[in-house]
Amino acid sequence: MSEYDHEPIRGLPGHLPEGEEILWQGAPEWRTFARTAFHTRLIGVYFVLLVALAVASGSIGGAVATGIAGMLGIGLLMLFAWAVARTTVYTLTNRRVVLRIGVALNKCVNLPLKQIGAADLNLRGNGFGDIALTLTGPHRIGYAMLWPHARPWKFSRVQPMLRAVPEAETVAAKLARATASVVDIDRSVESSAAPAQAPGMTEAVA
Repeated sequence: MSEYDHEPIRGLPGHLPEGEEILWQGAPEWRTFARTAFHTRLIGVYFVLLVALAVASGSIGGAVATGIAGMLGIGLLMLFAWAVARTTVYTLTNRRVVLRIGVALNKCVNLPLKQIGAADLNLRGNGFGDIALTLTGPHRIGYAMLWPHARPWKFSRVQPMLRAVPEAETVAAKLARATASVVDIDRSVESSAAPAQAPGMTEAVA
């Protein structure tokens, strides 16, 4: 029995309301997640340089110790990335994006589509990519609560992020269509309100 056996629907805290349907579900690919979120390749290069410096200075023992420390550190990061991928479910419905996250303490973060002002796609190779969501209006989502599913360095205006998702371009297109549909519904229901803008799907490099 796992901590997620209580879920009536995988990745969701409860049954879907009438009229809501799942358009896509996915999870991070753990190797891509480790490389892009925890920068395991850069850390590996750093430790290789330290080992080379230790060898050049004649400290073989130091080189061995540094190499062991580097492998242990990278191994722990990759293990954590695997655990994150195993416990994470990203869900897109025709009304919201839901992030079921948390390795030790699981939680679900609900993001209504009408509050998503923009989505930035960052391709990571082999079809995987990150999708950062810019939220409109006030919200109480904290960086620490979302990490590592948050766009780096965006502390004041936290941006939730779907990390290392497969077929990222397809997922981004589904998100854009779903959000545009919600905007169209809001315009027809609240014709007197100022028209909202569907989120633009742009290529991000950060």
